[in-house]
Amino acid sequence: MMNLSYRSEKTEVKASPIHGMGLFSNQRIEKGEIVAIKGGYILDKQKWSTLEPHLGAAEIQISEEFFIAPIRQEQKHGCMLYTNHCCDPNIAVQGQVVFVAMRTILPGEELTHDWATTDDLDYEMECKCGSRTCRGIITGKDWMKKELQEKYKGWFSWYIQQKIEG
Repeated sequence: MMNLSYRSEKTEVKASPIHGMGLFSNQRIEKGEIVAIKGGYILDKQKWSTLEPHLGAAEIQISEEFFIAPIRQEQKHGCMLYTNHCCDPNIAVQGQVVFVAMRTILPGEELTHDWATTDDLDYEMECKCGSRTCRGIITGKDWMKKELQEKYKGWFSWYIQQKIEG
């Protein structure tokens, strides 16, 4: 099976208490260290919307109209980063597809990012991160919240940062 995405050798995919499978550290990861790089095929919104019902959520949005995702079921595992959402994340995106540690991450910790920093989609879901700062409900428009814009300044995907700066 070909890996379209990169996951650091300091990480492993296993069952997550947040949701399904998650990405966990198996060694100490230092602040600023690259932990994952999203790979896949560049798809326009129309093509992605036809594949998503069959493949599930395996994409990352890179602009208003484009996504990076697998195009076949057998590519899904090698494309996914397995980074669940958390309202108190320990990794974040730099640019469009590179994810780095926001702080030192100890062995056994699940690597999570706040989807507010990468998503501009129409969804609403119950958050199950369990953090003290849990928002309870997360949406694909949370990036618009001023408190999150302040909290994650410098950690937003490029295209969302452009929207914030207006």
